[in-house]
Amino acid sequence: MGLIRGLTLCLLLTGCVNDPAEVARLEETLNDQVELAEGVRILYSDSARVRLVLEAPRMLNHLTPADPRQEFPDGVTAYFLDENQDTSSTLVAQYGVYRRRNNLITVSDSVVWQSATQQRLETEELNWDEQRELIYTNKFVVLTQPDYIITGYGLESDPNFTNARVLQVDGRIPVNRPAN
Repeated sequence: MGLIRGLTLCLLLTGCVNDPAEVARLEETLNDQVELAEGVRILYSDSARVRLVLEAPRMLNHLTPADPRQEFPDGVTAYFLDENQDTSSTLVAQYGVYRRRNNLITVSDSVVWQSATQQRLETEELNWDEQRELIYTNKFVVLTQPDYIITGYGLESDPNFTNARVLQVDGRIPVNRPAN
């Protein structure tokens, strides 16, 4: 009986030996500074009301103390809700990042913001500074209103886009709508 126990113990101990090369390979693929989430849906609320629904196929949550951030490398869609919980506007971008240290959200690559009131903004980059409550860009923009289209460089706006203004206007094109 003692011999069988000894052989079993030897077999168990030799089965627990890890290949150092395999351990090194696994350590290279694991990153304890980045969390991955797939099929992300985040609700942002204010005063117990949902104000924003953010959806993304993938989110990388970077935990590094020097630059903590949430990154959306495969695109992001944001639905802004009014006080009745209806969608007041939608934002779509191919990339997004939220930098927690300075409360700055940047979306880029084919950014399109569209409101329920027929306003539309197209640009390559858009920033939202939460502390200053300012949306801005220095990139080329196309701002479509019900009666005209404005093109130019740079934009500043409040978070609701009620006071959006193009900083350097290149063109203003009237839009002729058919009479009803």
